Amino acid sequence: MPAAFGPAAPAAAHVLAQAADPVSYGFTPARLWASAAALLALAGAVIGGLALSRSRRRLGNGGRRGAVVALSAGLVAVLGGVLSLAVADGGPGTGNGVVGAGAAVVLGLAAIGLGAPALVRSRRTAG
Repeated sequence: MPAAFGPAAPAAAHVLAQAADPVSYGFTPARLWASAAALLALAGAVIGGLALSRSRRRLGNGGRRGAVVALSAGLVAVLGGVLSLAVADGGPGTGNGVVGAGAAVVLGLAAIGLGAPALVRSRRTAG
């Protein structure tokens, strides 16, 4: 190897090591926020599904309370997920909660999508 390339190899290795984004494996506050929003959205989707099945069977109040809870949880989760995505300054694996925020948005929209028809059906059966 020529002497001119001798010092370049360690310098290139140092630059490559510095160029890699730091990956956070811990539970950061941003991940906590996004995970909480995703869990709320998941609960809202489950409750919305139950309310929708109850509204189809026309039992009791037709799942009206569950529909309202699903809509509320879905809305809060979508807002929390969008807020988390808006302030994130990196992609997945950076500790910014991007994956949890994306899950919160998707599951929150599912909760809203399940809760809205359940609420409409419960109004039809109550009136």
